[in-house]
Amino acid sequence: MSTYMAKPNEVEKKWYIIDAEGKTLGRLASEVAKLLRGKHKPTFTPHVDVGDHVIVINAEKIKLTGKKLQQKLYIRHSRYPGGLKVMNYETLLKKKPEKAIEKAVWGMIPHNRLGRKLMKKLRVYRGPEHPHQAQKPQVWEFKE
Repeated sequence: MSTYMAKPNEVEKKWYIIDAEGKTLGRLASEVAKLLRGKHKPTFTPHVDVGDHVIVINAEKIKLTGKKLQQKLYIRHSRYPGGLKVMNYETLLKKKPEKAIEKAVWGMIPHNRLGRKLMKKLRVYRGPEHPHQAQKPQVWEFKE
């Protein structure tokens, strides 16, 4: 018996919607990464995009445990001398809560061409509204 390898044109893509209200950032990000990657399917193939599209709503209502709001830092650099920009997650969640979720998910998927392709299937929205009603997304529930 040979191992099944999914082919890109055979993969059925679904749309899932996840409500981030009251969820912990890391646990939500790992669940989203699993859906994007396709690890919840029996036809998972590591080198093929077999994952689904994911919509995350209520990104502004996500929570972090402990003192991470004040102590966890979002760091970036402009590549110019003195171009280091540091922001704690409390400020980041006020300004761009979508960025916090995207950054957490990006850390959990492969950092290569496949990972960049997977990130294009993630849509994060600040509030409960999203423009993807036509795709008929299914609600994805998971335990925390």
